[in-house]
Amino acid sequence: MQTIIEWVQGDPLRMQALYATRSLKLPQCYIAAGFIRNLVWDRLHHKENATPLNDVDVIYFKADETDIKAHLTYELHLNTIMPSLNWQVRNQAQMHQRNNDEPYLDILDAMSFWPEKETAVAIRLGDDNMLECISPFGFESLFALKITPNPKRDAAIFHQRIKSKKWLLHWPKLTVEKNFG
Repeated sequence: MQTIIEWVQGDPLRMQALYATRSLKLPQCYIAAGFIRNLVWDRLHHKENATPLNDVDVIYFKADETDIKAHLTYELHLNTIMPSLNWQVRNQAQMHQRNNDEPYLDILDAMSFWPEKETAVAIRLGDDNMLECISPFGFESLFALKITPNPKRDAAIFHQRIKSKKWLLHWPKLTVEKNFG
């Protein structure tokens, strides 16, 4: 985890994105998924140039939010600060409905339902300017260059994501774990 924090601190774009996200002042608010996963895989593949971010996934957890379009306001705010990024903001307290799950308890619980374990990583910049990196599954498999299916999700979704995102082409040292346990 400390390695991730150091790598993010050395990446001006990612730090700027974290400052922008913090300005939203949302509860349990992190940047997640490819924002961290791609950075780690790029570094472990010794890539000279960072893999471009398709989007920047901002997640937060606000159970009492009633405006189902609030994320659009947050995306507009972030686009004003950093228009070069494709911001995707989602309240994880509402995502259980889309995924046909029981309501999630918090941000880590919500992330524990994502299709692959290595994508379930997130980071935020606290008010004290310290970075906090979290994952419901830990960081070992991410650093081991694995793609591990989440047993809470359908294997077909897992395999479709690997194919559509072309992870094995971008990062050829990756191995796909077959174990769904």
